[in-house]
Amino acid sequence: MKKLTIASMLMLALSAHVQAAGKLSVYHWFEYMPQELLDKFAKTYDVEVTMDTFDSNEALLASLKAGKLGSYDVAVPGDYMVKIMKSEGMLDTFNPSELSNFHNIDQQWLNVSFDPGRKSSIPYQWGTTSFAVNRDVYKGPIDSLATIFNPPQALKGKINVLDTAGETLTLASLYLGIPQCSTDKSQLKALSQLVNGAKKDWASFGSDIAKDVLVSGDAAAGIIWSGFATKAREEGANIEYAFPKEGYIVWMDNVVLLKDAPNRENALKFMNFLLEPENAAAVTNYAKYSAGVKGVTPYLDDAVKNSPESNPPKGSKGVFVEACPQAVQEMYDAIWTRLKK
Repeated sequence: MKKLTIASMLMLALSAHVQAAGKLSVYHWFEYMPQELLDKFAKTYDVEVTMDTFDSNEALLASLKAGKLGSYDVAVPGDYMVKIMKSEGMLDTFNPSELSNFHNIDQQWLNVSFDPGRKSSIPYQWGTTSFAVNRDVYKGPIDSLATIFNPPQALKGKINVLDTAGETLTLASLYLGIPQCSTDKSQLKALSQLVNGAKKDWASFGSDIAKDVLVSGDAAAGIIWSGFATKAREEGANIEYAFPKEGYIVWMDNVVLLKDAPNRENALKFMNFLLEPENAAAVTNYAKYSAGVKGVTPYLDDAVKNSPESNPPKGSKGVFVEACPQAVQEMYDAIWTRLKK
């Protein structure tokens, strides 16, 4: 009886180990990953995939700080958030030799400033953040960020703003012509006055609704991600996406290996899976952004390749959001907190 009990315990332990090895927990942006691709990975590797979603880089960071680190295997932060998460000790590292598809990374996204040599992350999708306007409501020029921060009468009270501090305040800084991560009190005061003054002309703050309010007509303009703008247009909204003269945001989302990932081996399998051109293209065709992987073009839909939102005009000015030093970030957080009251 004793031998049987020990044998049973060993079988249970082995069973639990096998079950754990067959899991993957993903923390991802909403409306970004096609379910069919997750199903393909799950079937290929016999892995049970669970996915939770967030709607901003700041929400991702706050959730992990609140105790979720160790619950997820991989997450998908933007470029500046990768740098912040590394400084917070939230990321694990891997050797490129652990990913057989590492060579598929597009050269321009390989030795990036926020993760030199790609020791903790792989490129996922890149796009831009600017604003879009309903051309049935407003037919005037949209070559300036004034459309959002000092809007024409036709758009007042009809603007949705992304609920993301990093991007919204960066666009406001571009409009004012002040540097990111400024410590100049007069510049910070001007930034705060600008966004708080413009707030009366905005209808809503919302990232998850940014596309839908343009499609429904609840908003006539809004700060929005390029892929969401493409989707809104394809869903019937008569919108035009702007590349303003003051500049717009360029970003790269990345898949990171999280510290204390409960299923590290499956996390690396998933990252390697996403580096296959066909799989990267599946995300692009769904989310309407651009892949950071070579060899995707044959798999892309023509509508995606020719999307005006994905093809900034020559001479336009795109900038990345900068990761500010902690003391400076706290000043920007204070501006955002005041704005959201």
